[in-house]
Amino acid sequence: MTSAARPAPLWQPDADRIAAAHVTRFQAWAAERYGAPADGGYAALHQWSVTELETFWTAVADWFDVRFSTPYERVLGDRAMPGAEWFPGATLNYAEHALRTAEDPAHAGEPALLHVDETQEPTPMSWAELRRQVGSLAAELRAVGVRPGDRVSGYLPNIPQAVVAFLASAAVGAVWTSCAPDFGARSVLDRFQQIEPVVLFTVDGYRYGGKEHDRTGTVAELRAELPTLRAVVHIPLLGTPAPDGALGWSALTSADTEPVFEQVPFAHPLWVLYSSGTTGLPKAIVQSQGGILLEHFKQIGLHCDLGPGDRFFWYTSTGWMMWNFLVSGLLTGTTVVLYDGSPGYPDTGAQWGVAERTGATLFGTSAAYVMACRKADVHPARDHDLSKIACVATTGSPLPPDGFRWLHDEVADDLWIASVSGGTDVCTCFAGAVPTLPVHIGELQAACLGTDLQAWDPHGEPVTDEVGELVVTNPMPSMPVKFWNDPDGSRYHDSYFDMYPGVWRHGDWITLTDRGSVVIHGRSDSTLNRQGVRMGSADIYEAVERLPEIRESLVIGLEEPDGGYWMPLFVHLAEGAVLDDALRARIKATIRQELSPRHVPDTVIEVPAVPHTLTGKRIEVPVKRLLQGTELAKAVNPGSVDDLELLHFYESLARERRANRS
Repeated sequence: MTSAARPAPLWQPDADRIAAAHVTRFQAWAAERYGAPADGGYAALHQWSVTELETFWTAVADWFDVRFSTPYERVLGDRAMPGAEWFPGATLNYAEHALRTAEDPAHAGEPALLHVDETQEPTPMSWAELRRQVGSLAAELRAVGVRPGDRVSGYLPNIPQAVVAFLASAAVGAVWTSCAPDFGARSVLDRFQQIEPVVLFTVDGYRYGGKEHDRTGTVAELRAELPTLRAVVHIPLLGTPAPDGALGWSALTSADTEPVFEQVPFAHPLWVLYSSGTTGLPKAIVQSQGGILLEHFKQIGLHCDLGPGDRFFWYTSTGWMMWNFLVSGLLTGTTVVLYDGSPGYPDTGAQWGVAERTGATLFGTSAAYVMACRKADVHPARDHDLSKIACVATTGSPLPPDGFRWLHDEVADDLWIASVSGGTDVCTCFAGAVPTLPVHIGELQAACLGTDLQAWDPHGEPVTDEVGELVVTNPMPSMPVKFWNDPDGSRYHDSYFDMYPGVWRHGDWITLTDRGSVVIHGRSDSTLNRQGVRMGSADIYEAVERLPEIRESLVIGLEEPDGGYWMPLFVHLAEGAVLDDALRARIKATIRQELSPRHVPDTVIEVPAVPHTLTGKRIEVPVKRLLQGTELAKAVNPGSVDDLELLHFYESLARERRANRS
């Protein structure tokens, strides 16, 4: 396609907006100080950021005034992947930077956090109060013996106490990890038991969809199954007294104690996030204090264009990496909006009401929510004052073209729409928001700074304007420092570096256009990614196959062309069992109660058997490809399947679905 024939962008920032953007001022400053290109706009800056990787990250640390209590010896001690060594010799503390705004008397009384529940009435917590509570709690954690490297866990909704607990853990040099309270006990234990936490922060329950959900029984089970716990902290969200042996939240956060920030090495673990667990237990992904600090400064300060005076709202739960990303808004002095509740209560347009009441300047949500609003005939700008929103960002799945058009028509015609894509594995975006670039329908604006993003064919050759595997050919600071319980690094290596040695392969199909924008085509593996929350098929199998009627099962998550997400569960029944309405209801209830209400299948379908590889692994990706319409010969290598005839069932099902749609 020639440039003359290209469609016009949906949105183009005007000259004033470009001039005012943080990334524009960073580029001019870096050109003067570090030799970055002064001309050529974002494309030239990005090229410099990946070819002069060490200079770029030095400039980021300098621009955001990162406090190294011990100076670094060099930027990259070793750039080989996996195992790149960033800023060797440096020491710092993430929480110190997150609370830095509280040191400024001009801002200390302003809100650091705005908490909103389903009543939609915002409750502020000032920078000074956040810092005081973190100081008090950090001292109490030290008093119960928490030391650098110990793990601290949270079974918590998206509430201010979760932020305080995380920052206090980081201040001590402990390693934070969290799950949302809608996760069942087995899902939580599959994660927390791997890392052996010494402290557990819990709630007695949570409110969702206008109802209270008691979790005291689940908490008791967690306590019984986590023998390494030295302390349990009870947060009475539903007003119940602390159970025997648990500490009360208010007593731990009442002191006026100056926070002490443990100065830790750059690579010291900050938190543990979890993969979906597609083929077994979820991988416990460890990211570093320094790596997250620099990456999130860059992403939130330059790409999201956020700073003091902004309000950052992203609909998320504590079980998703976007919660960790959202909290990092504090690094740039931004007020962070914490919404705890259903995305669609009391009606589908609820999130727009939260954005209005909190004065959000960047509103982040899932692509699925945008499409749900479109289908429900929601009219955000008609029903809400959204004049403060500069950007609507979406992730979780690619935003379909109709989603771009709907946001443009129903929110504002001068709206920056940032479809972004990254991963739990790096807790950031590979591609997405750039405030100085145009927005084209169906496309992410560009690869992010410092991210050498490419699309590769199966032979490891980069391709443009063709579908390829998403790869990153240079290290990023927020890449995992390790997986927990992976002493030789083999699981880490096999997860990202097995296909292309020394190059990160993420598991997405993408197209890089010749103008630098990015199109995401969905997962190239079998991760279930529903409403932005990832879960592995292994979790589903473990729960469903406890039912005596189920011999074996297969679950597939399918990104639909209209932006929907279809998740069928295929079941091979035990002899004599019948798939009637009662059994379907029990299957769905089991998944809802033991795992997550978001991962209840859309339909349950009986199959004659489940196909496997020759080594006995369930075949998921080929079935997904068949359901997407790929021909059988192209979807699977026939020599790798135990019974090729079984795949014809899924091929026929795909044909039936296409016929019903047409």
